Amino acid sequence: MQSNFAAYYQTEFGAAYLGNSLELMTDIPDESIDLICTSPPFALLRKKEYGNVDADEYVEWFKDFAVQFHRILKPTGSLVIDIGGSWVKGIPVRSLYHFELVVSLCKPQKKGGLGFYLAQELYWYNPAKLPTPAEWVTVRRERVKDAVNTIWWLSKEPHPKANNRRVLKPYSQAMKNLLKNGYKPKLRPSGHDISHKFSNDRGGAIPPNIIDGRSNIDKEEMGQPTPIQEDLFLAVNMISASNTASNDYYQIRCKEEGFKPHPARFPQALPEFIINLCTEPGDIVLDPFAGSNMTGRVAETLQRKWLSFEIDENYVKSSQLRFEKNAPLVVELPADLLAIDLENSLSKSQTIQLGLF
Repeated sequence: MQSNFAAYYQTEFGAAYLGNSLELMTDIPDESIDLICTSPPFALLRKKEYGNVDADEYVEWFKDFAVQFHRILKPTGSLVIDIGGSWVKGIPVRSLYHFELVVSLCKPQKKGGLGFYLAQELYWYNPAKLPTPAEWVTVRRERVKDAVNTIWWLSKEPHPKANNRRVLKPYSQAMKNLLKNGYKPKLRPSGHDISHKFSNDRGGAIPPNIIDGRSNIDKEEMGQPTPIQEDLFLAVNMISASNTASNDYYQIRCKEEGFKPHPARFPQALPEFIINLCTEPGDIVLDPFAGSNMTGRVAETLQRKWLSFEIDENYVKSSQLRFEKNAPLVVELPADLLAIDLENSLSKSQTIQLGLF
């Protein structure tokens, strides 16, 4: 099948396209994508330069995209959506739009929904979020700082491809001591019966459903109050990943080339976690709202094939800087990938273009 669209740029594993993702997705074959990992424009009170829809219109606006997502995902594929919450205009009350969205997406098709399953909620803690709305957080002090984005992990069937062994976290020192000294099976006060298998070394700890992308996890506390001036701190709504680094390669090169960086960038920790959890090398990852294309950059490093769609040419053009020859890898290549012979594991003749899977 020949594609009707030309790539804006290509790499060894992927291709970026300029255009409306609704149009571009029509060229993708049914059930051909392993993972859609994206952050669509949020329904915010203030309009952003990258475009966003009012909360009361959001679910209907998103449905057209969701129909295409459901069509192009493989039966074992996943749709992972990073979506921030919002407020009701004029009062300190949270909007329900992102809950209404997931209910609509997961309602059975015979009842007017899309028929997705909610595999799990994930959470991205972003300590760099601004304390908005300022009226309720910093002026009247009626609310705490909103510091968490909900990430909906949806699937077409109850058992999508996923393996948490690929996202294990290092054991804590307490667990290392337990493994070293042994553990006596016993019944905990909570009623959980902890068997002797608890002391087996399985290579790491199963991660929680909070994506932790803090720049320095050894020095920063999860949920630590945010300093705004001397002796004044803001509490956050979590009893961690910043996306504001001003000295990373992308930011530096954008400044050198005269590009305005995308203002709402993914931290690398988010797509890294999701891509490792839900895909294997050679699988196809799509970001239909690509922005600065961090998803594509991470997928490239992890040897997944990828497609990115972005409607703003400035963002597409600047995202290409992430793939320059001297650009550093944003994630460390896992040890199991270092041994892969790419000529044997991936077909060099399989071009990453729409319609050519």
